[in-house]
Amino acid sequence: LILIGGFVQLLAGFLAFRKYDHLGGAAFLTFSALWSHLVDIGAGNSEGFTAGSIAFLVLNAFLIILASSFNVVLLCMTLAMELLTICFLLFTLESLPLPFEIVVLIIFSIICFYGATASLANCMFGKDLMMMGPPLFTVESSKKDTEDPPPCVCPKSHCTSGLRTIADLLNTGAVCGVPTDTVYALAASCKHPEAIEKVYRIKDRPQEKPICIFISNLDQLRAASPPISPLLWEFMENVYPGGIGCIIQKGEWLKKLGVGAGYSRVGTQDSIMIRVPDLTVLVHLIDMTGPLAITSANPSGEVDSTHHDMVISRLGHKLEGVLCDGESDEVVASTVVNCTKIDESGITIVREGCIPAVKVMQIFESVKNR
Repeated sequence: LILIGGFVQLLAGFLAFRKYDHLGGAAFLTFSALWSHLVDIGAGNSEGFTAGSIAFLVLNAFLIILASSFNVVLLCMTLAMELLTICFLLFTLESLPLPFEIVVLIIFSIICFYGATASLANCMFGKDLMMMGPPLFTVESSKKDTEDPPPCVCPKSHCTSGLRTIADLLNTGAVCGVPTDTVYALAASCKHPEAIEKVYRIKDRPQEKPICIFISNLDQLRAASPPISPLLWEFMENVYPGGIGCIIQKGEWLKKLGVGAGYSRVGTQDSIMIRVPDLTVLVHLIDMTGPLAITSANPSGEVDSTHHDMVISRLGHKLEGVLCDGESDEVVASTVVNCTKIDESGITIVREGCIPAVKVMQIFESVKNR
């Protein structure tokens, strides 16, 4: 039973540290050491256990003080452990009253059961279903006063004002980090070629690597009347909106689409990749700005950014704004498909991303057979 008790306390401490609860982890690891110390009684070393118990009483007193600034349950747990250690000490001195022992064990068992159940339930459901209690006292922190301000404007995506802020920045030629339906991206208005040039400098992106454009819906593309075959139209209708980008022939029709002065800075001389994202906030943003030049929000050669904090920490000092939307929906970028010769030889996968190449080919074969 002694070994089981020590193991349970050790496991609880490990789980607490995994949740970054350093106080809880330290407390449970201390309790585990106390439990293992009980072996001294079985070995007949009562004098050593008495000295060790006194040391634990002093150490646990500090844990009680710390726990009082955490929550009521942890405070009660440390108080119960203090009483339990007193019981062990009295036992070695042969002065432990039986009623006191029973009461302490009952209190300790109830607190342990409630604390374990509450922690498990709250962790599983991500909500405070069972109350752990507020701290008895809190230390006023000047963290907010000492925190460095963000290096750029960082509005929340769920706020209309935040969306307007980023749209205004983009419309004036700024470069901003934005969420997409895959990973975070750098965005620049296609009306401002100097902003697209800035994207290359921010990422340290080789000039020979083209930048794609995002539009909000396929109707925008239809209104520009590009020379697209019925097969390609139907293929795009099946993949948009979503994590597949189609490379098509470039032409003057892009200016009707709203690309404007950025025509020469997006895509290659002959082709352009266009994607319709499946993310409401980004679609609304594009409606407010027109087509956006888009590339992943990471320094060239490094991993993609999957949270706005990654964008801010890595590139925030080079950007005018970041639209904060939390975790991205994917951990890899979109799948890129070359459709420039779709009628002659079909499509080719240029880059396999969040949509498997097999699924893309299945969509194409289905459209082709129809």
